[in-house]
Amino acid sequence: MAFDRNKAKDIENRYEEIMSSLADPAVLADPSRYTDLSKQLAQVEPAANKIREEATHQRELMEAHELLTHAEDEAMRELAREEIRMLETELEVIEAELADLLTERDPNDEKSVIVEIRAGAGGEEAALFVSDLYKMYTAYAISKGWSTEFIDANETEIGGYRELVFSVEGSGAFSRFKFESGVHRVQRVPVTESGGRVHTSTVTVAVLPEVSEVEVNINPNELRIDTFRASGAGGQHINRTDSAIRITHLPTGLVVTCQDERSQYKNKAKAMTVLQSRLLEMEKEAQHGKIAQERKSQVGTGDRSERIRTYNYHQGRVTDHRIGLTLYRLSEVLAGDLDEFITALSVADRTDSMMHGEADE
Repeated sequence: MAFDRNKAKDIENRYEEIMSSLADPAVLADPSRYTDLSKQLAQVEPAANKIREEATHQRELMEAHELLTHAEDEAMRELAREEIRMLETELEVIEAELADLLTERDPNDEKSVIVEIRAGAGGEEAALFVSDLYKMYTAYAISKGWSTEFIDANETEIGGYRELVFSVEGSGAFSRFKFESGVHRVQRVPVTESGGRVHTSTVTVAVLPEVSEVEVNINPNELRIDTFRASGAGGQHINRTDSAIRITHLPTGLVVTCQDERSQYKNKAKAMTVLQSRLLEMEKEAQHGKIAQERKSQVGTGDRSERIRTYNYHQGRVTDHRIGLTLYRLSEVLAGDLDEFITALSVADRTDSMMHGEADE
């Protein structure tokens, strides 16, 4: 796989600059500067090491070709041919790894996430599938060693959710969950009906990187904060106090609620985290001048024709339409076994990034 040699050269130069700076007595005497450069070194060192490894293999390959050209007997020529075959195979692997290392990462990849799941077309059946996806995502998060926190929900009478918001706390959560944004379609016989006819319903998922107060500035005077008694969504306890929180951001009209904790303070903190993430997402969309298009690309309208993935219960099939991958392991996927889909989507995303990078050169 080809990699950007100009970018590789820039990485090499930057690596040498950092190493030189770290040896400077003035930098050694400045803990803040030294720490900053050490972090930068950690970011570029893997690629710099791989670049040197690729250069060494290229040099050895050139020497093997020279040996093949100038060898005086067949035994030496065959030895050179075998060396060339081995080095070319190893170079393919090294170049693929280097191309991956040189692909620009999403700066949000290491962040925790806020996941919003909403029922689309299909009424109660869609609301029930919101619950199914919530269970799937929490199981997946646990399998990765991440923790989840329920934030808010609008529960239906039969145990589904019209909408549900929760967070996933853990380094790298966004790098995996970001591929879940979009419309998820379910095809199954509804539990709410006695007949055997298969219905199609949709659920929308939006994944936002969790942000801090430093990344988005909110004027307290532009907030209206209301308290109320929790309605029981989430069902973890009977709330006898007005601890639930509703925050309205007056300039945008955004409304965030949190009613999971007994503590009014904790609910307010959770709600502010969600509000900050939503506001930063809106700001980014506005900067790119495509608020409507970006929102539609992520969650669509919830119409049955729009989907990123289909869950077909009758066939035990899950199909991701973005990459054309179908797995006949529905029960395992719904139990949180999402890695095959997410890894394939991650590879496709990196490949697409590299192709666009080459096209822009």
